[in-house]
Amino acid sequence: MQASGSRDEAHEALVRAVELAEPDGYMRVFVNEGDQLRALLANFTRNDTGVAFARRLVTASSASPTPLHMSRTDEVLVDPLSERELDVLRLLATDLSGPAIARQMFISINTLRTHTRSIYIKLDVSSRRAAVRRAQEVGLLS
Repeated sequence: MQASGSRDEAHEALVRAVELAEPDGYMRVFVNEGDQLRALLANFTRNDTGVAFARRLVTASSASPTPLHMSRTDEVLVDPLSERELDVLRLLATDLSGPAIARQMFISINTLRTHTRSIYIKLDVSSRRAAVRRAQEVGLLS
């Protein structure tokens, strides 16, 4: 909309998107869009709902070296882990095997793998050990 000259429509659509994303803290979808969307987010006014969240998005995208990394300025994840993912992460930090974690959580091994894959993406890691280390670095695990 912005590119085609419909600035007001683009602004309204972005305000609505921010309103929908804010309650669940969805940031990655905005951060991944880069500089053009960051400029639109920077134009939020005091009258817009979600202006504080829009500022957080601008900060996260400015501080992020690449769209998939964490913001190093305040050690906040661009895309926070859900409560269930945090539960999985805590168990990944133990000596339990994957099947044992699945049994303890009363979930299938495939569900565990889905949660683990999501954790790896959000923490920008590729292994269990790296996920635990990164989680400790950002204060998700003590």
